[in-house]
Amino acid sequence: MTNSWTQRWDDRYSNEEFAYGEEPNNYLKEQLKKLSPGTILFPAEGEGRNAVFAARLGWKVSAFDISAEGKNKAIRLAETNKVTIDYQVGELKTLNFTENQFDAIALIYAHFPAAIKSSIHKQLDKYLRKGGIIIFEAFSKKHLEYLAKDDKVGGPKDIESLFSIEEIKADFSDYEIIELEEKEIELNEGTFHNGTGSVIRFVGKKNKID
Repeated sequence: MTNSWTQRWDDRYSNEEFAYGEEPNNYLKEQLKKLSPGTILFPAEGEGRNAVFAARLGWKVSAFDISAEGKNKAIRLAETNKVTIDYQVGELKTLNFTENQFDAIALIYAHFPAAIKSSIHKQLDKYLRKGGIIIFEAFSKKHLEYLAKDDKVGGPKDIESLFSIEEIKADFSDYEIIELEEKEIELNEGTFHNGTGSVIRFVGKKNKID
């Protein structure tokens, strides 16, 4: 990732207000409550709203992002909520996660640059134990139509950084699909996710049985 990419997120997270609010993502909230707490990883976690929510439910939480400003906000939010999270700063390849470390991984609007997004998914797979759960919500390729009508809904403006059902099936090909759909939803998350958008939602269990 480039320095300009890192600077973009540092700039967004350096403001006093939380860019995407302090409340957890609705889909994550719905899915976590179906699971027994264990170990969970939040890639591209930003200011920590989702990680802190999971910690409040009793999960042992790890997170990472390229933004040091995001980590600073996340740690403050964790302290306010009287929980702890392990938050690392850097690109995934430089961090010290281990194979089979996590019971769940939550990818919530984790829009990595198009050239590396698939390889990151495959690296994350190594850190998830057999039988572990992926929870995923991010903007679909169709979202560009919504973004053209109202840029307040947020999201990447290049189609290659957005997702399709086919891409998710390919990246997580050895997973039992519990849920996979493209859906129109209403977003109300802080300053940058407001309005109607199109998302891919996916819950998968690692190593499906044929």
